[in-house]
Amino acid sequence: MDPDAGRRYAEEVGVALAQMGTTPAFGKLLGWLLICDPPGQTTAQLCQAVGLSKASVSAGMRALEQSGMVRRVPTSGRGHAYEIQPDAFARAIDPTDKMRTFADLMQRGIDLVGDADAPEADRLRSTRDFYTFMIERVPALMEEFRRQTKRDV
Repeated sequence: MDPDAGRRYAEEVGVALAQMGTTPAFGKLLGWLLICDPPGQTTAQLCQAVGLSKASVSAGMRALEQSGMVRRVPTSGRGHAYEIQPDAFARAIDPTDKMRTFADLMQRGIDLVGDADAPEADRLRSTRDFYTFMIERVPALMEEFRRQTKRDV
């Protein structure tokens, strides 16, 4: 792969994900890890590949690890490398816990408002009902994906 083309692709992923609320470093690093060879990349390799500082790579990789999309793998010597999880996007997309938190927050808001007919109670109820609907559907979709792709997600 042409390194310049790889860097441009990582930049594209960075821009797309920044528009969705992530940091540019998060997206650039994710984009690079999707296409790089070898799949395990050290901090130094990531800095060179995507043109980020060591601090930016460290912060971006920490966020990617916390999302469950990336894991550390041992390297020869004392260091480690990072590689993308095979099911990275399925791990990151399953928002059930976050949706449950929002549904609970909306219910607490409804309880706070007290008047079930108040306009703000209606807004809260609509949002709570959306999250409740999604919570009911997402696990079945994830299971269907696993069956179709025969992956343990």
